[in-house]
Amino acid sequence: MNVNGVRAASTKGMLAWLAATEADIVCLQETRATDAQTAAALAPALDAGWVLSHAEPESKGRAGVGILSRRAPDAVRVGFGSDEFAESGRYIEADFGDITAASVYVHSGEANTPKQDEKYRFMAEFGAYLKSRTGEFVVSGDWNIAPAEVDLKNWKGNQKSAGFLPEERAWIADLLAAGYVDVVRALHPDVAGPYSWWSYRGRAFDNDSGWRIDYHLALGELAGRAKQAVVERADAYDQRWSDHAPVTVQFR
Repeated sequence: MNVNGVRAASTKGMLAWLAATEADIVCLQETRATDAQTAAALAPALDAGWVLSHAEPESKGRAGVGILSRRAPDAVRVGFGSDEFAESGRYIEADFGDITAASVYVHSGEANTPKQDEKYRFMAEFGAYLKSRTGEFVVSGDWNIAPAEVDLKNWKGNQKSAGFLPEERAWIADLLAAGYVDVVRALHPDVAGPYSWWSYRGRAFDNDSGWRIDYHLALGELAGRAKQAVVERADAYDQRWSDHAPVTVQFR
C-alpha cells in the first residue's frame, strides 16, 4: 500500500489498521523516510511483533519502500541490479520459504517531460528483471499505471496523461503476456476498478472517481492460489490516512 508518507500515515490511522489486519505480509510504498525514521514511525507495530525490511530513498522526501512481515524473512534484497535506480528506494524483495514477496514504487511520471523519460528508463530495466524471475513470486505496489479503460473512471479524459499512456499500458500487457497474473483483476474480471487511488482534489473520493494503479502481479502456482482481493476503501473522506487504499489479497 502507498502510505503517502509513513510518518504522517502513522498518526492518521495506519497503526490501527496494522493492529487489525490479518495480513501476514504488508508491502509499503512512498514511505518518504529514512530507515530510522520509518522504524520510529512504526515503533508500536514493531513492538507488537511486526518485522520491518526497508529501502530508504536517496532523494529526501521521495519514494521509499518496505515490507512488514509477521516473521523475519529468510533473506532481503534491495534493488534489482540497476545502477541508475540502485539507491532510489523503489524496490525491495524478501524471501519467506519458497515464496518471494516484493514491494515496488514506479515513478508517477509526467507526459512529455524528463520525469516521464525517467519512468520509461525504470520500466525498461525493471521489466527485464521481472521477466528473468522464476518460481513463486509476487510483486505488489504502486505501479502508477492503469492497465485498461476499466481501471480508471475518466479514461477518455486521460488518454494523454501519465499513468494511462499507450506505452505504459503496453508495458503491463507485456508482463502479463510473459506469464504474470494481475490477481486483483483475475478475481474481479468484470468490475470497474476496484479503484485504489483518488486525488485529494475536488470530490474524487466522494464520487469514486479513481484509478486502479495499486495491484499484485504473481508468478508460479502462487498466482492461481489467490482466492480473495479487496480494496480497503475508507468509509469517509476524513477517515483516509493516504490518498491510496490498501489492496489486500488472500492466497490459499
